[in-house]
Amino acid sequence: MRLLSISLLCLALAGCAGSPLNPPRNQPAVAEPLQRAPRADTPQTAVALSFSGGGLRAAAFAYGVLEGLREQPSAGPRHLLDEVTFITSVSGGSITAAYFGLHGADGLRGFRDKVLLRDGEAGLRFSLINPTNLMRLLAGGLNDRSNLNDWLDRDVFKGATFADMLKRERPAVWINATNAQYRLAFPFHERAFDAICSDLASFPVSEAVAASMAVPLFFAPVVLEKFPAACNGPLPPGLTRQGAERDDLHRLRLALKRALQDFRDPRTGRYLKLVDGGISDNLGLVSILQSRVLLDTPYGPISEHDAANLRRLLFIVVDAGQGPSADWGRELAGPSGVDIATGAVDTAIESTMRMSYAYFVPMMRAWERDLVTWRCSLPEERKAALRAKNPDWRCEDLRFAVTQISFADLPEADEAALNAIPTRLKLPADQIDRLIEAGRLAVLRDAGVQRFSTQMRRGE
Repeated sequence: MRLLSISLLCLALAGCAGSPLNPPRNQPAVAEPLQRAPRADTPQTAVALSFSGGGLRAAAFAYGVLEGLREQPSAGPRHLLDEVTFITSVSGGSITAAYFGLHGADGLRGFRDKVLLRDGEAGLRFSLINPTNLMRLLAGGLNDRSNLNDWLDRDVFKGATFADMLKRERPAVWINATNAQYRLAFPFHERAFDAICSDLASFPVSEAVAASMAVPLFFAPVVLEKFPAACNGPLPPGLTRQGAERDDLHRLRLALKRALQDFRDPRTGRYLKLVDGGISDNLGLVSILQSRVLLDTPYGPISEHDAANLRRLLFIVVDAGQGPSADWGRELAGPSGVDIATGAVDTAIESTMRMSYAYFVPMMRAWERDLVTWRCSLPEERKAALRAKNPDWRCEDLRFAVTQISFADLPEADEAALNAIPTRLKLPADQIDRLIEAGRLAVLRDAGVQRFSTQMRRGE
């Protein structure tokens, strides 16, 4: 009764309790925004990755995949890790993606000891028995910037901003959160910040990763400020093209149009509240579809230059999600209310993942067809210029491949052991090492990766 009384009192006081605050740290757009460092080469081969959520379990597995790609040969003296040009990530996978984006392949070698073996839970609040914590939960989230964000900024990314990431030629990294108000993915990249007339370069990487990991209620949302007075440019072309109301993406286009219009309207408020990217898609693939819709070009979000020169693209979807973990069928009683709530959230995330991957594969096929059609319709002088740089260039010589790597690629006993590792920000060294090795072995076992590596070695 005493605990119930305290809980009821907290409920009564929740409206008076101040929300956990994450004041916005983004700045208004600048006249000449920093651009990504230009590439010294013109890539004909590209590897793209998506890293799922799942705490340090996902971060360690993703790291193992990267190390596995380091062992797979490409053309000449290169390996497939050298070909990684793009990563889209969610939640725990965003730790690995952002670290790779900042430090490159050489910097990855210290990732295990510097990040994966650190305690990311030391400053977090967990107890719901504490009345203050319960009030914070009801007011928006148990933890705010003084917990997760500061650990990420101080110990993992050490104050780095997106300007540090943009100094590197590659990879481009999209860290995905969810704009729960508009039910859309929010990727931290230049175009998303252009939509709110804000400067991405000055924004801390740790804030983007914290937004990507902001599990509702456990973490308060990460807040961005929009600057509508500076938003005077036209809406993206994909939102205004004729006949759009008759295609399959009409409802997504409407949602994007509503959001972008509200970003420019001061009457809709000053702030965006972002939560865990896994709520919209735990594989980070939806943001690519959104960009395809917004840009409405045959090649976007690939640049026109890269799309004209590209020959081979391998997209590796890395899924560190857990399989069925509940054991409800053994007893008549239960499950508890907490178990049902947890299972409902897990079901929503897992079903969304399955659907996003199922849609992503045919989207990639359609993207390849669009690119071939576009390349073959280029003016003859443009084709001649491309052949002058590469005598083997042919407009139809383009292949996209998609493969998925997960715990299910490993022996059944290993899969069960990996699924049993919890979604935490602190794991023992033996579990971290098991996850890293699992990622490396999954790359070795994946037929799509091996086929791509063989084609690169043979120059096919």
